[in-house]
Amino acid sequence: MHFPRLYAILDTACFSSDDSLFAAAEELASAGVTLMQYRNKSAGPPTRPLLACWGLGNARQMLDHARQLKRRVGGRVTLIMNDRADLCLAADFDGLHLGQDDLSPESARRIIGASPLVAYQNAEAAKQNAEMANRNTEVAKQNAEKLRFVSGYRFSDIASRSNSIAPLGAAARWLGVSTHNPEQLAAADKTSADYLAIGPVFATSSKANPDPVVGLEGVRRARQLTSKPLVAIGGITRANAPSVIEAGADAVAVISDLLRDPRKSAEEFLRVLG
Repeated sequence: MHFPRLYAILDTACFSSDDSLFAAAEELASAGVTLMQYRNKSAGPPTRPLLACWGLGNARQMLDHARQLKRRVGGRVTLIMNDRADLCLAADFDGLHLGQDDLSPESARRIIGASPLVAYQNAEAAKQNAEMANRNTEVAKQNAEKLRFVSGYRFSDIASRSNSIAPLGAAARWLGVSTHNPEQLAAADKTSADYLAIGPVFATSSKANPDPVVGLEGVRRARQLTSKPLVAIGGITRANAPSVIEAGADAVAVISDLLRDPRKSAEEFLRVLG
């Protein structure tokens, strides 16, 4: 799995309006960012009490944002939904990212579908099975022709009763999991997650109650515990990003240091990350 060095996170709490959120996404895409996560922890309450009981106001705002992002940058950018497996499907996003308090990876996987890696392997296996089935069909056809005067069945009758190999219908989506210590990362590594996140690497202001800082040593330890793509997050800037990659991360997830002049900031990130 090729993982982009820069993983941009669009946190709605950092934007003053919907327009500024969408404008930032388009600027990041224009700069060459190919992986973005939509994160919304602070959607405003709905105006009707019944909707508030079911959390529908929040979901409606999130879905509207997600669909707009899909329309504006989809195709150029792999879009990841934070937390919400249902909205990932509804907005036709490319993947889902989970925290420690969200759905389990396996529960989420049952909702969003197979990993693209597994889907590719299954498609290759299905291709081989189809080629074998075609060969077997020719043999069956020959045998059927020999028996048709005895049984009264034509080959087409027999073929219609046999099982066919259909292409995979379910969409495949990426799945990521946030971890904050070696124990959580080791547990997540055993799941069907496609990539793992570790952090906060440095002090961060993006969360009200952040987990303890893991530092560069935490990134190095995490690298030893998994062969899956590793995303470092938390307080990462253009100045310290290279050291995070050197510590073993495949990518850096960034929120704050992309906010001011998103296009220029992203271009500088991509330049220092190589």
